[in-house]
Amino acid sequence: MPDSYPERSALKSRLRRRGIYILPNLFTTAALFAGFYAIVQAMNANYEHAAIAIFIAMVLDGLDGRVARLTHTQSEFGAEYDSMSDMVSFGVAPALIVYEWALQDMGKWGWIAAFIYCACAALRLA
Repeated sequence: MPDSYPERSALKSRLRRRGIYILPNLFTTAALFAGFYAIVQAMNANYEHAAIAIFIAMVLDGLDGRVARLTHTQSEFGAEYDSMSDMVSFGVAPALIVYEWALQDMGKWGWIAAFIYCACAALRLA
């Protein structure tokens, strides 16, 4: 345990700084949850709730970047985590919602169309 005031102050500053990095990642995690929730609701045929969850994910996705820039806590991890969250919220979730809602009756062509959308979203985010 540091005994002198400058050492203690530096330790507190480092801990506070590390804690601030959590804030934008909490927004990203909330957006990821909204995307996951949209998938679950689509599986339960609650398409209205699924669409609202994607809209909420969109708002949270916009906030996480702004919070990171405002608090000067951009990181490589945060950027990668945001891309993964975006893939779930704006790639997989919409593809599964549309498949469950309209494309399922088309058989193989329906899941191919949903997959093409999902693959294009992945390529766009890569």
